Amino acid sequence: MPWLYATAPTAAVTSATSNHRRGVALCILSAVGFGLMAVFAKEAYRDDVSVLTLLALRFTIAAGAFWVIVAARRARGASSAPPARRIVLAGLAMGAVGYAAQSGGYFGALTRIDASLTALLLYVYPALVFLGALALGRDHVDRRRVVALLLATGGAALVLAGSGTGDLDALGVALGLGAAVAYAVYILVADSVTRHIDAFHISALIATGAACTLWAAGLVSGSIDLGFDAGGWGWIAGLALFSTVLPISAFLAGLPKVGPATGSIVSTVEPMVSVGMAMVWFGERLGVVQIAGGALVLAAVVLLAVKVRGRVPAADAAGPAPARALAS
Repeated sequence: MPWLYATAPTAAVTSATSNHRRGVALCILSAVGFGLMAVFAKEAYRDDVSVLTLLALRFTIAAGAFWVIVAARRARGASSAPPARRIVLAGLAMGAVGYAAQSGGYFGALTRIDASLTALLLYVYPALVFLGALALGRDHVDRRRVVALLLATGGAALVLAGSGTGDLDALGVALGLGAAVAYAVYILVADSVTRHIDAFHISALIATGAACTLWAAGLVSGSIDLGFDAGGWGWIAGLALFSTVLPISAFLAGLPKVGPATGSIVSTVEPMVSVGMAMVWFGERLGVVQIAGGALVLAAVVLLAVKVRGRVPAADAAGPAPARALAS
């Protein structure tokens, strides 16, 4: 009975395809959370919250939330064994160096150049991740991913460039590109580290590391000021929970299922969310060029989500059990 022998391979392919799509969905959820960041940040600035104060409190609250989740999962027996010391140190360094550098560069650039140009410079990172993954032998070139990369990058450029670039400032441009480089390195490191630790645990370590660096930078520079309006605390909490805890967890859970290149390309949904929320929240309007760019980004996501039957990427096969369980 030949159909009996075909059942297992067919089921394996179906499971791998479903697993890949869940990974893409998690990366999209992450992008949506990060896309809401502009709303929370702008509203916090209206309540006189400074940049370093906002970032330091953001990661402090996020770290606390992650550690509570880790403790709760451990009490239920859902958490894996404690990670090795080198993994703990790597997680803290990812936050203290990678995430703090990316956040500092991005928000620093916002003080010198237009937000649209800053975001456009940041979104150089998918191409950097793709090239880095190829150089490290973690990914491979195929027509589908190259087309998706071109669509996503071009779409993000159109969405953001439609707002105008404003005056060009060399330091602002350098900060924006530095943020892109820092985030690309962070993603490549995360792809390796997260294979050996529960996604919530590594998120807690990352947030803790970032909080330590940002508090130190704020205190040394005298930029920490808690005398802002009371309403600022609500926006800071929203930034910490909905634009930090949720998207970091979702991205780290989805990353092992799709690989660093696909994960970073799908993340280009973020500027679409940012622009969409600006329309709804601040009354901004999209131009024809931005609408066309959004369509290209959506096309890239669909292209990545629809797997070719029978093909299972290495990232799907090698994903860590804790991240798989978290996504399920």
